[in-house]
Amino acid sequence: MLEWTILENAGTIARAARDRIMVAARQAIAQRGRFSIVLAGGSTPAAAYRLLAKEQSPWQQWHIYFGDERCLPRDHPDRNSRMAAETLFEKVAIPTDQIHSIPADLGPEAAAKSYTGTLAGVFPFDLVILGLGEDGHTASLFPRQQHPTNLTVLPIHNAPKPPAERVSLSTQALSNCLQLLFLVSGKSKQRAVSQWHAGSDLPVGNITAPTRGEVLVDLEAFGMN
Repeated sequence: MLEWTILENAGTIARAARDRIMVAARQAIAQRGRFSIVLAGGSTPAAAYRLLAKEQSPWQQWHIYFGDERCLPRDHPDRNSRMAAETLFEKVAIPTDQIHSIPADLGPEAAAKSYTGTLAGVFPFDLVILGLGEDGHTASLFPRQQHPTNLTVLPIHNAPKPPAERVSLSTQALSNCLQLLFLVSGKSKQRAVSQWHAGSDLPVGNITAPTRGEVLVDLEAFGMN
């Protein structure tokens, strides 16, 4: 069951996300000696990462994964890993061998196969961060597309938003977590949020956490402003 928390704006969401990530990190490190988090792309997550970079944490115990990636060169500005590096990794002391970027520059199939190996033995993630697209997609799982249910990482060839070729964790992989946190802001998300909240068949609605899931959504996205 998802808990919906309505906040004022994107800045408020970023601050709340930072706080929740820090709490999850402290709990995981205290209990298991490590913190595994799946990062999302997008402007609201980026704002949260900038705030995270100003915090104090035992960064050497953080292990970073990604929910999806575009099949672009590693240093391309549209890569989620590039954004995360600029907002977080280049500012804190997470060991580079604990930052597990998706090698999407290899192409969808090769990257999906490689990342499946990377994730072996990692589950469940401590925390998965996800966003929501205007069309109801999350990670690179888009509406009206069918994906195999037996794969951990999916090669994507026909994304309706460029680039068409991507790599995405599957619904099952994203759901295999202890905590799930969606960050959704902006008036352009209003229709997708309404459909999701009403129970429409969207990819975002098929991802669930076994213990705790929360949606941080602002007034505009929820249709209250």
